[in-house]
Amino acid sequence: MKKINFKIILKLLSFIFLIEACAFSLCLPVALIYNEPLSPLLLSILVAIIPYLIFMNLVKTKIKDEIQTHEAIISVVSGWFLMALLGVLPYIFSGSIPHFVNAFFESASGFTTTGSSILTNIEALPKSILFWRSMTHWVGGIGIISLVIIILPSLDIGGYRIFSLESSLQEKIHPRIKTVGRSLLIIYLLLTISQTILMMLGGMNLYESLNHSFSTVATGGFSPKNTSLANYSPYIQYITTIFSVFAAMNFLVHYNILIGNFKKAFANEEFRFYIKAIVISGLFVMAILLVQTDKSVENAFRSSFFYVVSITCGTGFATEDYMLWPTAAWVTMFLLISVGGCTGSTSGGIKMARHLIVLRNIKSLIYKTIHQNGVYPIKFNGFTLSEENNRTIISFVLLYFVVFVAMSFLLIIDGLDVPGAASSAATSLANVGPGIGSVGPVSNFAHLHDFSKVVMSFGMIIGRLELLTFFALLTPAFWKF
Repeated sequence: MKKINFKIILKLLSFIFLIEACAFSLCLPVALIYNEPLSPLLLSILVAIIPYLIFMNLVKTKIKDEIQTHEAIISVVSGWFLMALLGVLPYIFSGSIPHFVNAFFESASGFTTTGSSILTNIEALPKSILFWRSMTHWVGGIGIISLVIIILPSLDIGGYRIFSLESSLQEKIHPRIKTVGRSLLIIYLLLTISQTILMMLGGMNLYESLNHSFSTVATGGFSPKNTSLANYSPYIQYITTIFSVFAAMNFLVHYNILIGNFKKAFANEEFRFYIKAIVISGLFVMAILLVQTDKSVENAFRSSFFYVVSITCGTGFATEDYMLWPTAAWVTMFLLISVGGCTGSTSGGIKMARHLIVLRNIKSLIYKTIHQNGVYPIKFNGFTLSEENNRTIISFVLLYFVVFVAMSFLLIIDGLDVPGAASSAATSLANVGPGIGSVGPVSNFAHLHDFSKVVMSFGMIIGRLELLTFFALLTPAFWKF
């Protein structure tokens, strides 16, 4: 095997500094409009741009079209940690979040589109810093789309290539990766602009519309308001719900819809399973609310589907405290935390495709028990999964729950109550946001000890990296040449 070319890794990481410097710059107009100090953002830009210029001048190597798997994995894992580290700068320099662990938690939560927060009074922060906070979602969302549609399938990490069989890299949106990325960026922008306009039509001002659109399209959940979406109109809540559903769809399905290939888009088995899961879960929770509370039909419908979508898709917005709902309803919310949206989306969690494949494995096992000589291959989008890919997906699901249990145990040791520890581990690993118990939808994570915040921060990044990408680095075999 060829040795790892660390010059290529360094050059790739240098672009993270440039991206963040540009993102910091986009917050400057907000600071000017609201007469806020520019120095926190200018200092952040300076700290980010200097390493970029140094690395670009020192590392003269050219990045080839295809880099080695080892180099790509190191770059991806390092890149996410670097993004979160740089993201603390505006919080620290402005004094909004002076404690590093808290700032790192908020930054990691932003870039991984988790949406968990340690802030107890969000509206006390400068608007430019809150704009940066929401922008971390949007920038992270772009990174996630690149990761799960372009990088992971091309490396076949964790059997991810099978999720691209129907419509992406094997049939190629376009033979050039740059064009693929450009197409996805256009779709991402269209969703953001469309939601912003619709929010403004509902009476929300431009600043708040942009903040909420950044969070929704990235399935994040940060809001510039202490009460999230609770004090906004039903219209705003419906728009957010609809765009959350869009955001957690495979962006390649979006692409097929955009070019008018509806047959191919709606033939996607994961997409159909995803819609069914939302509808069934929403109706189930709605029935509970209608029977056991005094909510009207419309209120029960809106509340149930808002939260089912918010938790499943990972947006994590809040309109009320679902911990006050009947037990069966909020337990359903907890169970939905790890479900996740579609692969190839900004959503976190296990993902619908993996759930579908696990269910088909169970079905196949039952059939083989009845008909021992029968052959029941596992299929996905018309393709038969190889034993290797099938085993990889089952292993991923098992590893996911092992990591969940380990994180829960660490949080319990640090003093967090069992429901809070379990939901904190689940929500960070699945990049969702709210949990249950002491970290429910109207609470936050400020009361956690620093150790727990660090565990959760790492959980957010590990979860966003689809576990196997991160754990590959920890294996001795990865470093043998």
